[in-house]
Amino acid sequence: MSELAIQPGQPRPDFENPASAVGHIGNVEQKLGPFELIWNEVGVRRGVFILLLAAVWEIYARWLDNPLSFPPLSTTAAVFVSDLASGELPVRLWSTLQVLVLGYLTGLVIATILTSVAVSSRFGTDVLATLTAMFNPLPAIALLPLALIWFGLGIPSLVFVITHSVLWAVALNVHSGFLSVSMTQRMVGQNVGLRGLPYVMKLLIPAAFPSILAGLKIGWAFAWRTLIAAELIFGVSSSQGGLGWYIFQARTLLDTPRVFAGLLTVILVGLLIEGIIFRAIENRTVRKWGMQS
Repeated sequence: MSELAIQPGQPRPDFENPASAVGHIGNVEQKLGPFELIWNEVGVRRGVFILLLAAVWEIYARWLDNPLSFPPLSTTAAVFVSDLASGELPVRLWSTLQVLVLGYLTGLVIATILTSVAVSSRFGTDVLATLTAMFNPLPAIALLPLALIWFGLGIPSLVFVITHSVLWAVALNVHSGFLSVSMTQRMVGQNVGLRGLPYVMKLLIPAAFPSILAGLKIGWAFAWRTLIAAELIFGVSSSQGGLGWYIFQARTLLDTPRVFAGLLTVILVGLLIEGIIFRAIENRTVRKWGMQS
C-alpha cells in the first residue's frame, strides 16, 4: 500500500528486508553418494547398456537354438578371440584401415579446397552449393561400377568411393559453420588485423569448429560404412581383402559365428574411434572453449 502512495516523480524510499534465519534455508548443495558419482560417468552408463545388450543376445540365441542363423555371443566371442590371436583379423583390419585413412584424408583435402573457394567468393559459394546439391544425395556405393571401369579392381576404386562419401558431408558442414560465424566476431577479427589465412585459421575455424567436428564425424561414419560395403562386393585389393571381404568369405562358407565376429569388429572399431579419437578432440577443443556442454 505504501508503494501505491508514492506520487509520480518521487523516488521510492529506501528499505531493508529483515535477514532470514539461517536455519530456514535448505541445503543448496548436496553431496552425491558413491553410486551417483559412478553413474554420472558416461562410460559407465554406456558400458551397462552394452552389457544388457550382450545379455539379451546370449539369452535369445540360446532360446532360439539355431547357431546357423543366430549364434550365441559366447560362440562369436570365441571365434573373434581365435581369429584375433591367429592374426587373421588384425591383418584384415589393418588392410581396411589403410584404405580408409587414404580415402578419408583425400576427401578432407578436397573439401578444404572447395570450402576455401566458397568462402572467398560468391561464385565459389554457388559452385559448392550446386555440387553439393548434385552429388551429396548420390550414394557412394552407386559409383562402384563407374569406379571399376575407371580404376579397375583395387585400392584406387575404394579410395574413389570413400572420397565421394566424405567430401560432400564435410564440405557442407564446414561451409555452414563458416556462414554461422556472427558478424560481430568477423568485425572483431578484422579490427585486430586478421586477414587472409590467419583470418580463417584464427577466427573462422575456431568459431565454426562445432560444425566442422560434426562434419568430420559424419564423414567418418559415411566412409566406414561405404568401405565395408564396397569390400563386401569386391573386397580383394592388391591380393589382400579387408574386413568386408573377411565377412563375405565367412558368409560364403556359412560360417555364421565368423560373420558375426567380423560385424563385431566393425562395431568395435566404430566405438573406439568415436569414443577415443573424436571424444579427445571434443574435450580439447569445443568443450575446453565452452562451446559445448
